[in-house]
Amino acid sequence: MYILHHTPDSAALIVRLVLEELGLPYQIAPIDRDGGALDTAAYRKLQPLGKIPALQTPDATMFETAAILLHLAEIAGKLAPAPNTPQRGPFLSWLFFTSNNLHPVAMQYYYPHRVAGVENADAVKAQAAATLQELMATLENMVALDAPDWLSTTPSVLGYYIAVLMRWLSEPCPSASYPSLHKILAALEVTPAARACAQAEALGDAIFTHPY
Repeated sequence: MYILHHTPDSAALIVRLVLEELGLPYQIAPIDRDGGALDTAAYRKLQPLGKIPALQTPDATMFETAAILLHLAEIAGKLAPAPNTPQRGPFLSWLFFTSNNLHPVAMQYYYPHRVAGVENADAVKAQAAATLQELMATLENMVALDAPDWLSTTPSVLGYYIAVLMRWLSEPCPSASYPSLHKILAALEVTPAARACAQAEALGDAIFTHPY
C-alpha cells in the first residue's frame, strides 16, 4: 500500500494521477498546510524540505516528484520507456528538463516573494512568465517535431507531469497557444485516472485544458 501525503491541486496531484493510471493501491494522508503541518518534525522526516509531495512506498519514503514518477514507472513497467531501450535517454532528458526547469520556474511564478522578497515580487513574476513561455515553446517544438511515444496522447508519467504544470500555468502559458501540447492535455484529461482524480479533488471536468 502506498500512502500519498497530499493537499488538493498540488504536486501530489501528479503522483496521484500516476498511481491511479497504474492501478496501484494507495491511501491519501491529508496535509494541513494552513495549520503548519509542512513544518512539523513528523512531516520533515518524510520530506526534509517541508514540501509536497511525499510518498510512503512499501519499501521506503520518497520525495521529489520526478524521482517518485520514475520509481513508479519502473516498479510497474509502464508509462515510461524501459531501461536499455533507445527511447530511454531522450525520455530522461525531457523528464529532467521538466523537473529542473519548468517546475522550479512555475514555483517562482506563483511564489515570487520567496525568491527576492515582497518588494521584488512583481519583477520576479514577470521574468518567470517570460522564461516559462520560452520553455514551453521549446517543449512544444520538441513534441511537434519528434512526436515521441513517451509524451503523446497515450498516458505517461511525463505527460501527466506536464499536464498538471500546464494546468497551473494557464495564465502565462494557455494551452491553446501550444497546439501539440494542447492535444495531449485534451486526451489525458478524459482518461479514467484523470476523471477519478478530478472528482476526488473537485477540479472540474476539463482539468488540463480549461482548469480555472
